[in-house]
Amino acid sequence: MTDSTTTPTGLRTGTWTLDPTGSAVRLAHRTMWGMATVKGTFGEVGGTGELAADGTAQGTLTVGAASLDTGNKQRDTHLRSADFLDAAAHPSIVFTAHRVTAGTDGALSADGELTVRGNTRPVTLTGRVETSSAETVVLAVEALVDRADFGLTWNRMGMIKGAATLSVTARFVHRD
Repeated sequence: MTDSTTTPTGLRTGTWTLDPTGSAVRLAHRTMWGMATVKGTFGEVGGTGELAADGTAQGTLTVGAASLDTGNKQRDTHLRSADFLDAAAHPSIVFTAHRVTAGTDGALSADGELTVRGNTRPVTLTGRVETSSAETVVLAVEALVDRADFGLTWNRMGMIKGAATLSVTARFVHRD
């Protein structure tokens, strides 16, 4: 059965599924005492969301911790190890959005919880609705995340300081 109810933003209410081929989760962090930025992309992403008639939404974005690719095999192996993501013990990174709101101007805010290495902390992702139609919506959001909040404290000679930028481009498809 197809739900024809729409929200104030024109999107259909109901269940939406993340399209992994049209989505990307990226991480950027300054290292080497701020002189270089390490950038990586998670290759394994999934998620779903529920859109209510008032235009608010909730949902879950799941990322495979072992799928991080920075373009350097040795670094990727270290980032997946117990020093950082501990992907063997904690295979998923999960953002649970308790409330997502979009304004008529396309501004977007997603309040929720991020779980990394079994540590859960509140996080707000902010950004924009990039494109939308009756069947698809593309969201672009980001947040600054302090890795120490999630138990990622390895830091040889103080090389890694400050917060990392988590950027998400998420393409959702309406599911009948």
